[in-house]
Amino acid sequence: MTHWTDVAAEADLFEGAGIAVAPEGQDIALFSVQGEVFAINNLCTHGHAKLCDGFVDGHQVECPFHQALFNLRDGAVSCGPATEPVKSWPVKIEGGRVWLQLV
Repeated sequence: MTHWTDVAAEADLFEGAGIAVAPEGQDIALFSVQGEVFAINNLCTHGHAKLCDGFVDGHQVECPFHQALFNLRDGAVSCGPATEPVKSWPVKIEGGRVWLQLV
């Protein structure tokens, strides 16, 4: 069974900026880029910084501590010093709300 969780209003998201949400105890960052919404774990795998506070450039977010780059589409590391990807989460927009699949 697919389980979707309502985590935010689409209107809460702004192009090129992240926001933190905490559905079911998960620390997740949401990003709006060119009309699409992406969700990745909020904690950098290198320096334990909040990625929602990072600089967004296209489909990448830069960690505010040590400038590691993560791809918003899949959580992959684009540039070190981080070596471990962050988890990405399936997203859908329905009724003006952002929904995440948390399983």
